[in-house]
Formats: sequence, C-alpha cells, structure tokens
Amino acid sequence: MATAQKSAGDSRAAVKRQAEGADALVARGRALEAEGAYQEAQAAYEQALQRDPAHPEALFRLAYHHELRGSIEQALGYYERLAEMEQPYEGALLNYGLLLEDEGRYEEALEVYRRVLRARPGHRRARMFYQDAEASLEMYYDEEQARRSDRRNAILRIPITDFELSVRARNCLNKMEIRTLGDLVVKTEEELLSYKNFGETSLQEIKQLLAQKGLKLGMFRDEPGALSPAALPAAPAAPPADAVTELLGRPIAELGLSVRARNCMERLGIRTIGELVDKSETELLGVKNFGQTSLQEVKQKLAAHGLSLRQD
Repeated sequence: MATAQKSAGDSRAAVKRQAEGADALVARGRALEAEGAYQEAQAAYEQALQRDPAHPEALFRLAYHHELRGSIEQALGYYERLAEMEQPYEGALLNYGLLLEDEGRYEEALEVYRRVLRARPGHRRARMFYQDAEASLEMYYDEEQARRSDRRNAILRIPITDFELSVRARNCLNKMEIRTLGDLVVKTEEELLSYKNFGETSLQEIKQLLAQKGLKLGMFRDEPGALSPAALPAAPAAPPADAVTELLGRPIAELGLSVRARNCMERLGIRTIGELVDKSETELLGVKNFGQTSLQEVKQKLAAHGLSLRQD
C-alpha cells in the first residue's frame, strides 16, 4: 500500500514538473544554485528553454554556468542567442564581449560593446571594455605584423650557398658580393643582366630560386638598408644593476599597460614592476580574462626595460 502511494506521489510530482512554466523552472534553478546543486540547476534551465527557447534568464544562467566550467563553445552559443534578442541583458552582453576577447575575436567584441553604448552612452564598464578591446585589436595586428616581419627577415638571411645553383650563376653572384637572399632581392633584372657572363638562363634560375621563397627581384628597392641583418632591431641592453633596483621599485602604472592588463595586476595585488617580474607566465594566465594577448603585452613592456617574467 505504501509503495503504491509513493509511486502515485512520484507520478503526480512528475506531472507537476511537466506542467511548470519556464519562469517557474528558472526560479527552481536559482534555488538549486543557492543550495550548490549546480547540475540539477542546469537541468532546470535546460527544461525552461524547452518551454521557452528565448527565455533570457535561462539562456544567461546556462551561458554563465558553461563559462565557469570552461565549456567556452557552449557558453558562446548561449550568449550569441542572448545577443540576438532585441533587448538583451547588459550584463550578458558585457560577459559575451569579454569571452569574445579571450578568444581573440576583438572586432566582434567591439561590436557587442558598441551595442551597449548605443543604448547607454555613459555606461562606464562598457566604455572601459571597449577601449581595452580596441587597444588589444591594435596590438593583435602589431603582433601579426611583427611575426610576418620576423619570418621574412629569417628568409632574407639565408646564404646563397644553401641553394643549388649552376657554377656560372654562383660565380657571378659571388663576384657581385651577393651573399644572402636579402642581398639578391634588392637587385633588378637589368642589374644582373648587365654583369659579364650573366645571361637569361642564369636570370631564370635566380627568379625560380626566389619564387620558391615567395620573393622576387627588386623587392624593397627603395629601402635596401632595411634588409641588412645589421639594420634589424637588436634586443635592448640590460640596464646597470643600480638602475634595475630603482626600476623594480617603480609603480606598475609606469609600464603603460592596457585596461585589461591593469585590472589583472590589481586582482593579483601587483603594485610595482618588481612584484610583476616575480610572477611567471603560468601565474598571470591563471587570472580570469588574462589571455595570451595581455601576456604578450606585459612581456613586451618588460623587455623594453631589459626585464622579463620569472621562469616557471
């Protein structure tokens, strides 16, 4: 008898849950969250979306849960659905923007912050996040350009002797004192052909060699000095010991870090440059919203003073 009553009670509870609306399910999810029952809370939010696929709070709570657990793709999916709404939560948009930044999607993040600012031009946090994302975008392009430049310079330093050339072509280049690909690409076809014993066959051989590396004759003709290894930027010299001691005691603000990087410094309680260099890359990357872009920014700022982070 007792078993039958329990079974009937369970059935009634199941029917009641099925009859619950989205708002009630979200309220139940929040209550479960307060009790620390996060998996059950997530299930309640998912049920709420089955009742109402556009329920803003259910979407927001699921996005937030997935973000905390590191399920970034799922979190982005829920935030994107929220952003498509006519009047989404401002907090949801800001979270979405920060997550896009962490994924390196700065232009999309800027558009999200613009949306908040169009509705509330004086929104302080949105304005701060916008400025930070804009700075990160510029830094991202600078890093890409620097990487491309480094790759190009490495190629231009390759000695001509590393390539299989005919004896005639090799001898001509040697007599013209062309030692590297960088020396070669500043020459024009006319200059090579004007040299004694350098003919069309040797010219085609040289052009094919350069094409293999994505180069051609006459490149950077207006700036030949820029291709010389001696003209490439050198690493900054380490400052004297007394200067280092004085530098390490300076406030972190003197590095001119972006808003995002400064906020991370505050979370770690870092007040001076000396406290920063005592941190490792792993420690910095463990701070929320501190990604590879911020790490590269910090390393570049320190390197400009001949300093670096502590090794892991």
